[in-house]
Amino acid sequence: MRCPYCGSLDTQVKDSRPTEDASAIRRRRVCPDCAGRFTTFERVQLRELTVVKKSGRRVPFDRDKLMQSLSISLRKRPIDPERVERMVNGIVRQLESQSEGEVHSVRIGELVMEGLRALDPIAYVRFASVYKNFREASDFSTIIDELAGSDSDAQDLATAPGKAPDPA
Repeated sequence: MRCPYCGSLDTQVKDSRPTEDASAIRRRRVCPDCAGRFTTFERVQLRELTVVKKSGRRVPFDRDKLMQSLSISLRKRPIDPERVERMVNGIVRQLESQSEGEVHSVRIGELVMEGLRALDPIAYVRFASVYKNFREASDFSTIIDELAGSDSDAQDLATAPGKAPDPA
């Protein structure tokens, strides 16, 4: 593993342990040349994924790019990073199991929208504003109305006749 500080190829692992959800191995490393310390994560990859962009261009799937876009949507939101990690792991597993190696960027966006809708409504609207390329304020109200409509539908189902309301 290359040292991110000095570029040396000779780094040593000082500590290894699984992450809380056991989906990755966390390795604490040190560079003997510059004494820099850093952390790496090792994950299982079922297959190489290629993302087919709207333009038709093909690029390798980048999990870090997905995490970065989510972190922008979730900035200053009280969401546990473990929940975000579980969501990303679920999205990646779905992509790896459902595709033949190529996945359209639209499918990734749909999965992220589904995940954010369940995770945090503010982050959902933030992500949607970029993903759906909002141009006017009315675009925000439309998606907020959709979000409120689906929440009230779920509430209506929970309090339908014959069902006791959820005490939570």
